Order: sequence, then C-alpha cells, then structure tokens
Amino acid sequence: MSNKDQNIDDDFSLFQDAVKGIKKLRQDTILQKPNRETKQKEFKRSFRDAKDNEFFFSDEFVPHLEEEGPTRYARSDVSKYEVKRLRRGVYVPDVYLDMHGMTQQEAKAELGSMIAYCLKENIHCACVMHGIGKHILKQKVPIWLAQHPDVMAFHQAPLEFGGDGALLILLSIPEK
Repeated sequence: MSNKDQNIDDDFSLFQDAVKGIKKLRQDTILQKPNRETKQKEFKRSFRDAKDNEFFFSDEFVPHLEEEGPTRYARSDVSKYEVKRLRRGVYVPDVYLDMHGMTQQEAKAELGSMIAYCLKENIHCACVMHGIGKHILKQKVPIWLAQHPDVMAFHQAPLEFGGDGALLILLSIPEK
C-alpha cells in the first residue's frame, strides 16, 4: 500500500472519529414563503394581452358588413364555406362570453380579454352572447370583431347557441 493511500485512510478514519455521535439538525425556525411572483406575472401578462386586444376595437371605423340577412363576416382570405359551417353549427364553441347588462366599455374590454384567452389556449371557436335589448351591443360587437386581425369569420349563432342574440366567432390561431 502506498503512503498516499494510507493518508487517505487515516484522514477518513479521523473524520469518522470527529463526527461520531452527531445528529442532524432539524430546520424549524425559518418558514419559506410561497413564491407568488409567477401568479402575479401571469395576471399582469393576461391583463396586458387583454388591453392590447382592446386596442384593435375602434368605435369610429365602420367595416362593410352585409345589411341583408343574419349578421355575418369573413376576412378576404377566408372561404365563404367557413361562414356556412358557422351558420350550420358545425363549429362548437369552447368559450362563451355573456355580455348581458354590460356597458360598451365593459363589453369592449371583455371581448378583448376573451380573444386574448382564446389565442393563449388555442381555442378556434367562441360564442359571444350580446343579447338583443336596445340593439347597441348587437350593432357594436360585429364592428369590433371585424377589426380584429385574428378573427377569421363570424356568423349569427344557431338557435342552440343563442340565435339572434349571439355570434359564433372563428379565430385564427398563430403557429408558435
């Protein structure tokens, strides 16, 4: 056995003698606080996304929407067949937004939030229930939706999803 190996064995035996009888200490005085930064950051991010999506909605811009028949719209690059599929109820909405009783500002903010949520969660079809009432939101919601770049098409919802008081929206989800 070499002199080096003997020194290692001696050091190890000295260490064992030195720590003999020692017990591990229990940590009981410092409490770790939960990390809430991530939830706050997520909330701020979703709030910022909703505000960004609200930016697309102008009350002064009026797109050319068909006056005759039910409310409908399709971007120029979207097939009219997609609008027909919305009308028939082929697309089933995964998210519903009920705007009954909201002011225009509240409805605009909620619509922006819903679109941001749909884009984040990769939801292609949503339903917006604006109601009929005094026809204020019924007229404004299609104008706002036609301005958003991620809205491919919308059509008045079939009866099972709200009929005259609702719109089915088809969204384009960008590739990540």
